[in-house]
Amino acid sequence: MNTLEQYGFTDRIGGLFSFHFPAPTVAEPARIIRADRGRVLAASRRGIVHIDGGISLVTGDWAAIKPAGSVLGCLPRSSLLQRKRAYDPLSEAQILGANIDLLGVVVPLDRPLSANRLERTLVAAWDSGAIPLVILTKADLSTRFDDVVAETVHRARGVEVYTTSAEDLDGLENLRGRIGAAQTLALLGPSGAGKSSLINALVGDSRQHTGKVRAGDGKGRHTTTARELVPLGDGSVVMDTPGLRGFALWDAETGLSEVFGDIEELFDECRFRDCAHDPEPGCAVQAAVESGRLEERRWLSYRKMERELVSLHRRREVADQRHHTRSFQRVARDAVMAKDHRNRFGKGR
Repeated sequence: MNTLEQYGFTDRIGGLFSFHFPAPTVAEPARIIRADRGRVLAASRRGIVHIDGGISLVTGDWAAIKPAGSVLGCLPRSSLLQRKRAYDPLSEAQILGANIDLLGVVVPLDRPLSANRLERTLVAAWDSGAIPLVILTKADLSTRFDDVVAETVHRARGVEVYTTSAEDLDGLENLRGRIGAAQTLALLGPSGAGKSSLINALVGDSRQHTGKVRAGDGKGRHTTTARELVPLGDGSVVMDTPGLRGFALWDAETGLSEVFGDIEELFDECRFRDCAHDPEPGCAVQAAVESGRLEERRWLSYRKMERELVSLHRRREVADQRHHTRSFQRVARDAVMAKDHRNRFGKGR
């Protein structure tokens, strides 16, 4: 198996390259295996090569590269994991990875389960276009193993849940079988969740650095500093990602409906079509909360993410309007300057 095939290249991918970059061309297929601060590494038939970023490239992209290292273009992305860039008032997306088949939401068993964080990450996972999985790690460290697993399965609502221990090598065979050949699995979770240890156990080698986790709060150091593809041996790869303290959503309405579909179904039962779902007559949501049919925490979690997405769209609309205004002003200014130039040129004749 050559280097390119180790990173997921198949006849199907080859056919896409032939369609989008037909002969004659001197470009060859490659996959971006690491893109970090302008330093881009790609897997090709010539091995691992450094390339000129040029266009915007992210880990997981399939690119056509020239022998000199420049990029001719990329294949359309089959999936895209993104979030709102942290602390960005202009509301820009941060792309975390592309062409992901499976997205593993990593939940460590050595700390209390955060239901809100799990739901939020699953919303982003569904919205990426990949198939979400929940991967429980550090099963060897849990004293509440059965309770946490049962709660996670309940919170995941139909998403496959895999329980693993990198230390004891438990559960790895089932997870490895789920990944399959020539598939890309991305891992998403907080620092210290055991993502790098899980990859090392899957690979059977210490490929990724691991760090200690504080016993007091379960937090770990950021041992992974960039998103990177690691081959598993049969064309399948796993993408390690830096631990994320938070996950601000980006265009995630589809994912929100996937995770909270049961809540949105209640909207049709409300007495009024324009029900705001606050304490008002005939609100099916409030009735479900009061009866215990709908957990209040879950409803509040949904409302928080819904408001976040509405606010995001408003800021984007304002930013787009400002951009349009500046563009119009620039065109008008150029037109005035051109007219002034013509008047001066005419007078000089």
